[in-house]
Amino acid sequence: MTGDSSVGIEQLDLRLRGGDTQALAELFSRERERLWRIIHFRLAEPLRGRLGPEDVLQEAFLAASQRLNHYANSPATSPFIWLRMIVNQTLVDLHRRHLGAQMRDAAREVSLDSVPYAQATSASVAIQLVGIFTSPTGAAARADVFSLVQAAIEKMDPIDREVLALRHFEELTNSEVAEALGIEQKAASIRYIRALRRLKEILAQVPDLGKQA
Repeated sequence: MTGDSSVGIEQLDLRLRGGDTQALAELFSRERERLWRIIHFRLAEPLRGRLGPEDVLQEAFLAASQRLNHYANSPATSPFIWLRMIVNQTLVDLHRRHLGAQMRDAAREVSLDSVPYAQATSASVAIQLVGIFTSPTGAAARADVFSLVQAAIEKMDPIDREVLALRHFEELTNSEVAEALGIEQKAASIRYIRALRRLKEILAQVPDLGKQA
């Protein structure tokens, strides 16, 4: 961001570090669409009938309010990445609360440079890809395509898969990806290029997707 937007973020950051709850409300309002997209992507399929993105946003806002004092003592983390971390931790907690052991693989908490996040799974990536590239007809055929795509994506390096998810589905910038994962921007770029190459190979192996990708 540049110009007034950059100045606005800097001011929000200062106010947040001062414990300003109104600044938190403004940040949530400003980033609501991006946070909604993250939740929509990462919410596990078995939970979609019980919870929606708005439910998760509400819980995440409460969690952020309770942890606002921690932000003041955090290292140089941007407001959005901090808020995204809160949203992802809220998702992890909701998955555990509602699905327990079922979600050991689908929503596990991992840590890169002590930054917890809900790791993108092969299932969440496959669901999005199949939804983008297939028609709603033929449930059985659609399920077959999903299984093939998920199996192929599982072979990707987990961090490359996460970078792909952050850039392609969450629509984060390269610098935001680097900050979210605690890696250098150059490394994030290299991983993204590698993940895109692997994704293209995956789509080419699945006829119903390869013809439309």
